[in-house]
Amino acid sequence: MAWTRPRGVLGTAAIIACLTLPAALASETPQASAPTRVAAEGAPAVYRVGTITVERPWSRATPGGARVAGGYMRITNAGPEADRLVGGTFAAAGGFEVHEMSVGADNVMRMRPLAAGLEIKPGETVELKPGGYHAMMLDLQRPLKAGESLAGTLRFEKAGTVEVTYTVQPLGTPAAPAGGHSHH
Repeated sequence: MAWTRPRGVLGTAAIIACLTLPAALASETPQASAPTRVAAEGAPAVYRVGTITVERPWSRATPGGARVAGGYMRITNAGPEADRLVGGTFAAAGGFEVHEMSVGADNVMRMRPLAAGLEIKPGETVELKPGGYHAMMLDLQRPLKAGESLAGTLRFEKAGTVEVTYTVQPLGTPAAPAGGHSHH
């Protein structure tokens, strides 16, 4: 499989930052309607704003000199209307974009920003994961270290903004979750 550089801006480090998954992605369903974080000590983090639930935001440790990192999570829309993830922030980065990776008919992996954001249809769950949809944290200010937690926000077109905490998984975390599922 050949790899291409999107728009000449992101290189191999950006693609590598998007290709492995952590262990299990667990799920909880909080009942609050205001932006909230619902998690017992040691439990996966779950956040909610409006009809949107965000489960376990995470990133991966980065090698020194890396300028980008991927952000991953599960997003569920329990509402009757579609919503869109249109932006966000990440404490250790200067920029945040929503991206998609896909393999074209020519068997070439491509990554591109989603200018209109990522649609989350009513009643559906979208998993942001390496090799697919993901947040791209641009202009990293420093390397990310396994075990640390970093603040961020996610901005939805209709539901608004929710504060989240990304947990940083070790570099080389397994490429498949040990459970969970997604609906696309």
